[in-house]
Amino acid sequence: MLPTQKVDLREKRDYSGELIIAPPGAAGSTWMRRFKDAVTGFCSGWMQVRGNRRRRGYDRGFVLSDHADWPSLLRTIDEVGASKILLTHGHADTLVRLLRERGVDAAPLALREREPADA
Repeated sequence: MLPTQKVDLREKRDYSGELIIAPPGAAGSTWMRRFKDAVTGFCSGWMQVRGNRRRRGYDRGFVLSDHADWPSLLRTIDEVGASKILLTHGHADTLVRLLRERGVDAAPLALREREPADA
Protein backbone atom coordinates (compact mmCIF):
# COMPACT_ATOMS: atom_id res chain seq x y z
CA MET A 1 0.00 0.00 0.00
CA LEU A 2 1.37 3.37 -0.92
CA PRO A 3 1.76 6.01 1.78
CA THR A 4 -1.38 8.08 2.27
CA GLN A 5 -2.27 11.22 4.18
CA LYS A 6 -5.42 13.11 5.00
CA VAL A 7 -6.21 16.23 3.04
CA ASP A 8 -5.73 19.23 5.30
CA LEU A 9 -7.34 22.22 3.60
CA ARG A 10 -5.98 24.56 6.25
CA GLU A 11 -2.65 24.11 4.47
CA LYS A 12 -2.19 26.22 1.37
CA ARG A 13 -1.06 23.25 -0.69
CA ASP A 14 -1.35 22.61 -4.41
CA TYR A 15 -2.97 19.20 -4.90
CA SER A 16 -2.39 19.19 -8.68
CA GLY A 17 -1.34 15.75 -9.84
CA GLU A 18 -2.47 14.08 -6.61
CA LEU A 19 -5.02 11.29 -6.31
CA ILE A 20 -7.69 12.22 -3.79
CA ILE A 21 -10.07 9.49 -2.67
CA ALA A 22 -13.40 10.73 -1.33
CA PRO A 23 -16.84 9.22 -0.71
CA PRO A 24 -19.59 9.72 -3.31
CA GLY A 25 -21.24 12.34 -1.09
CA ALA A 26 -18.29 14.69 -1.71
CA ALA A 27 -19.20 15.06 -5.41
CA GLY A 28 -20.17 18.64 -6.20
CA SER A 29 -19.59 19.75 -2.61
CA THR A 30 -17.85 22.89 -1.40
CA TRP A 31 -15.05 20.62 -0.19
CA MET A 32 -14.47 19.24 -3.72
CA ARG A 33 -14.67 22.65 -5.38
CA ARG A 34 -11.53 23.63 -3.48
CA PHE A 35 -9.55 21.36 -5.81
CA LYS A 36 -9.26 23.60 -8.84
CA ASP A 37 -9.44 21.90 -12.26
CA ALA A 38 -9.94 18.47 -10.71
CA VAL A 39 -10.76 15.54 -12.96
CA THR A 40 -13.29 13.32 -11.20
CA GLY A 41 -13.77 9.58 -11.39
CA PHE A 42 -16.09 7.06 -9.84
CA CYS A 43 -15.29 3.43 -9.00
CA SER A 44 -18.31 1.14 -8.93
CA GLY A 45 -19.77 -1.94 -10.52
CA TRP A 46 -22.46 0.46 -11.77
CA MET A 47 -19.92 1.91 -14.20
CA GLN A 48 -20.62 -1.16 -16.39
CA VAL A 49 -24.02 0.34 -17.14
CA ARG A 50 -23.87 2.52 -20.21
CA GLY A 51 -24.34 6.22 -19.45
CA ASN A 52 -23.94 5.98 -15.66
CA ARG A 53 -20.69 7.93 -15.58
CA ARG A 54 -22.23 10.76 -17.62
CA ARG A 55 -25.52 10.79 -15.67
CA ARG A 56 -23.62 10.96 -12.39
CA GLY A 57 -21.49 13.83 -13.68
CA TYR A 58 -18.04 12.21 -13.44
CA ASP A 59 -15.23 12.70 -15.94
CA ARG A 60 -14.12 9.06 -15.77
CA GLY A 61 -15.72 5.80 -14.69
CA PHE A 62 -13.90 2.71 -13.43
CA VAL A 63 -15.61 -0.66 -13.17
CA LEU A 64 -14.72 -1.92 -9.70
CA SER A 65 -17.29 -3.68 -7.59
CA ASP A 66 -17.25 -4.57 -3.92
CA HIS A 67 -19.64 -7.45 -4.62
CA ALA A 68 -18.44 -10.92 -5.52
CA ASP A 69 -20.48 -13.04 -7.87
CA TRP A 70 -21.72 -16.33 -6.40
CA PRO A 71 -19.51 -18.75 -8.40
CA SER A 72 -16.37 -16.69 -7.76
CA LEU A 73 -17.20 -16.37 -4.08
CA LEU A 74 -17.61 -20.15 -3.72
CA ARG A 75 -14.42 -20.81 -5.70
CA THR A 76 -12.47 -18.37 -3.49
CA ILE A 77 -13.79 -20.04 -0.32
CA ASP A 78 -12.68 -23.43 -1.71
CA GLU A 79 -9.27 -22.10 -2.80
CA VAL A 80 -8.31 -20.43 0.49
CA GLY A 81 -9.16 -23.50 2.56
CA ALA A 82 -10.17 -21.43 5.59
CA SER A 83 -11.09 -23.42 8.69
CA LYS A 84 -13.98 -21.07 9.47
CA ILE A 85 -15.99 -18.61 7.37
CA LEU A 86 -17.81 -15.66 8.99
CA LEU A 87 -20.22 -13.71 6.81
CA THR A 88 -21.30 -10.09 7.20
CA HIS A 89 -23.06 -9.05 4.02
CA GLY A 90 -25.66 -10.21 1.56
CA HIS A 91 -27.68 -13.35 2.03
CA ALA A 92 -25.55 -14.69 4.88
CA ASP A 93 -28.06 -17.35 5.96
CA THR A 94 -28.24 -18.84 2.47
CA LEU A 95 -24.47 -19.02 2.09
CA VAL A 96 -24.00 -20.33 5.64
CA ARG A 97 -26.44 -23.16 4.94
CA LEU A 98 -24.70 -24.10 1.68
CA LEU A 99 -21.23 -24.02 3.24
CA ARG A 100 -22.34 -26.14 6.20
CA GLU A 101 -23.84 -28.68 3.76
CA ARG A 102 -20.36 -28.80 2.17
CA GLY A 103 -18.77 -29.45 5.57
CA VAL A 104 -17.43 -25.92 6.11
CA ASP A 105 -17.67 -24.34 9.57
CA ALA A 106 -19.62 -21.19 8.67
CA ALA A 107 -21.70 -18.66 10.59
CA PRO A 108 -23.12 -15.17 10.20
CA LEU A 109 -21.00 -12.57 11.98
CA ALA A 110 -23.09 -10.32 14.20
CA LEU A 111 -21.72 -6.80 13.98
CA ARG A 112 -22.03 -4.52 16.97
CA GLU A 113 -23.97 -1.40 16.08
CA ARG A 114 -21.99 1.80 16.33
CA GLU A 115 -22.83 4.32 19.00
CA PRO A 116 -24.54 7.46 17.70
CA ALA A 117 -22.07 10.34 17.22
CA ASP A 118 -23.80 12.47 19.86
CA ALA A 119 -23.93 9.73 22.53
